[in-house]
Amino acid sequence: MVLTGLRIGVMMTGGIAAYKITELVRQLIKKGAQVRVMMTESATQFISPLTMQVLSRSNVIVDTFDENEAEHVQHIHYADWCDLVVLAPATANIIGKLANGIADEIVSTTLLAVTCPKLIVPAMNSHMYDHPAVQRNIEVLIQDGNHMMEPDTGFLAEGYEGKGRLPEIEAIVIQIESMAASIVYPQVLQDQKVIITAGGTIERVDPVRYISNDSSGKMGFAMARFAAWLGAEVELITSKANFPTIPKVNAHLIESASEMYEKVLLFYEDADYVVMSAAVSDYRVANPADQKLKKKNQNSQKVVWELVENPDILASLGQKKDKQVLIGFAAETQDVMKYAHDKLERKNADWMVANDVSEAGIGFNSDQNKVTIIGRDGRIERLPVMDKLVLAGRIWSVVTNQEIDSE
Repeated sequence: MVLTGLRIGVMMTGGIAAYKITELVRQLIKKGAQVRVMMTESATQFISPLTMQVLSRSNVIVDTFDENEAEHVQHIHYADWCDLVVLAPATANIIGKLANGIADEIVSTTLLAVTCPKLIVPAMNSHMYDHPAVQRNIEVLIQDGNHMMEPDTGFLAEGYEGKGRLPEIEAIVIQIESMAASIVYPQVLQDQKVIITAGGTIERVDPVRYISNDSSGKMGFAMARFAAWLGAEVELITSKANFPTIPKVNAHLIESASEMYEKVLLFYEDADYVVMSAAVSDYRVANPADQKLKKKNQNSQKVVWELVENPDILASLGQKKDKQVLIGFAAETQDVMKYAHDKLERKNADWMVANDVSEAGIGFNSDQNKVTIIGRDGRIERLPVMDKLVLAGRIWSVVTNQEIDSE
């Protein structure tokens, strides 16, 4: 979606991590991007230009003086073609060249002509990465407006642990998508602070058992991801730890409804939008055990736990509401619209996103959802079954009253 049709230049230099860029190119192509690869001569020592040509479905540029098209100067034409450039792996050598304006081969020469956003992904030995000269050069590139990823820490080619590994391909793609979003989507949430809750809360019975529900947190995470794509600074408060790190999304891991409420209140005063997409447990065990509970009588078939009500987070926020736009979610199994309208009024929300979780293939644990958005002003927007990330864009489009094409 966000990368569809985007023209991405992938520039490769000579590091052992060069072989991983095959998967990066494959993932970008899979997500709909157009990719053109440029390689230094050193990069070709690690992987064949033919391999990158087959994967990118485009000619690979290696030689500065290989000017086959008389109507174009190839490195300028390449720089002008790109909507976004990724330099990976970025060796200490190329980082030093770019920081100091040196242009002595095809990649360094082209980089000086690139005017679109650039993502630099360092990968090198940990001692090289830590060298003061390299760190100075990195700081210069950041000050010049380049986007810089930190390398991962792990097992290096030299046979020991250190910081210098190329970040995981998924992380690079996520960073590229975040950069692309500022090109593709209107930044309608720029400088806005957004709170989003996600996932089912956990109410402990004892240290190894708990009461919860089937909420996966996927819808909340999609709302958080898209809000960041629209320029927001997001505080994601969730019981789920299985989501990747997203730029501009600060994840806060909690368990119980009480913990979630306390964390939401920390950010509520400064928030512009609050999205309560978490499935908050209505009740908690009054006296959870400190140790694992044991069976006292093998013949007994009944266990009684005293339950008490959890705080109604959405209703409480509705009472405290000042400038915040409050968006609730109503996951129902019957009379969906009736309960959603009632919830909107009782909890003083501005919007309610309703869905029928009893329908197969949507809702809890699914990658798809179908919802109806209800506004306090009487607006009703019914959306068909779609991917939750696409749906998140549609919800933000309705809530902000801005045209956002999330398809």
